[in-house]
Amino acid sequence: MSTGTPMAHYAAARRVGDFVFLSGVVAVNPTTRQTVSRYEELPAEALPPLRGLGYVTGQMSVDVFEAPIVAQSWFVLDRIRAIAEEHGGKMDDVVKLVQYFRHLPHYAQYNRVRGLFYPGQPPVSTVLEVSRFLPSDDALIEVEATMYLPR
Repeated sequence: MSTGTPMAHYAAARRVGDFVFLSGVVAVNPTTRQTVSRYEELPAEALPPLRGLGYVTGQMSVDVFEAPIVAQSWFVLDRIRAIAEEHGGKMDDVVKLVQYFRHLPHYAQYNRVRGLFYPGQPPVSTVLEVSRFLPSDDALIEVEATMYLPR
C-alpha cells in the first residue's frame, strides 16, 4: 500500500491546476488499521525530535497522557509530508492546513510538533473542534492540506 492510498473509497490527493488537495489524514497505521496512540508505534527517527520538545519522557505517568495526541500529531504530519513527496512536493509547498481536534486544548501539543515539520514560516491555518472522527473515538486529530505546485 502506498503512503497516499486511502483505506476507503476516496482519493488521498488530487491535483487541480497548480494545486494539490489532500484529503483529511488521521493517525491510522495502514498495516494494522489501528489508531496510533503510543510513541512505540512511531518510527525510531521520530523520537529524538519529540524528546527535544520535552515529550517521550519514559515516565508512564506523563507519557500515558501526552503520547496519544503527540504521536498522532507526528504521524499525521509525516503522512502529509509523504503524500506531498509522492506528488512531487515538500512540506514547504503546503500552503494551507485545516486541523480538526476532538479536544481543542490538544492544539498546544500539536502546534509544537507541527514546528518540527515547519521550522520556518508555517502555512495558513484553520483550527476546529469536532465531536468525532472515523474510524474510532481513539482518533484525536485529522488534518487536511492544500499544496501549491506550479506545473
